[in-house]
Amino acid sequence: MQHLGTVTIETERLVLRRFVPEDAPYAYRNWCSRDDVTRFLRWPTHTSVEVTEKVIGDWIENYGDPAYYNWVIVFKEIGEPVGNISVVERDDRCELVEIGYCLGDRWWHKGIMSEALSAVIAFFFRSVGINRVEARHDANNPHSGQVMQKCGMKLEGVLRKSDWNNQGVADMCIYGLLREEYNG
Repeated sequence: MQHLGTVTIETERLVLRRFVPEDAPYAYRNWCSRDDVTRFLRWPTHTSVEVTEKVIGDWIENYGDPAYYNWVIVFKEIGEPVGNISVVERDDRCELVEIGYCLGDRWWHKGIMSEALSAVIAFFFRSVGINRVEARHDANNPHSGQVMQKCGMKLEGVLRKSDWNNQGVADMCIYGLLREEYNG
């Protein structure tokens, strides 16, 4: 396994890249300030662009760490950020990463997050040498699980009342994909 940090990844419709300070107004408008987007997340809806600027500033400071992975998702069609995807947990001993993501609600159900997650999974298996990619979602948010399934991840179980988000304590569906199962 060799950590490479948040390198730019390009797909047919997307550019996944490092955040820059100029992304804050887009991030605030397109997903951070939207209650529907943060409903099943652990962080509260941002109340001002200044909150988003602070968060993005903290993320940018971490880019010097080659084991830090946090991409802004730029939708080429409009040329602006519409979401983000990142490693939320990592265990180098097991060679695994847990991926978390969010996307502005105006771009839901267009295959954007599946395209982003597929690209990140490919990057981790092919370039970093990860053995396992995993992700989780609130059982009340099945659309997130559909993204994971579309990317080849398998439902491994439901952990009852095992996590929390802006809805409270929740059942979590855990998905995983091993390098030996990866077909990309």
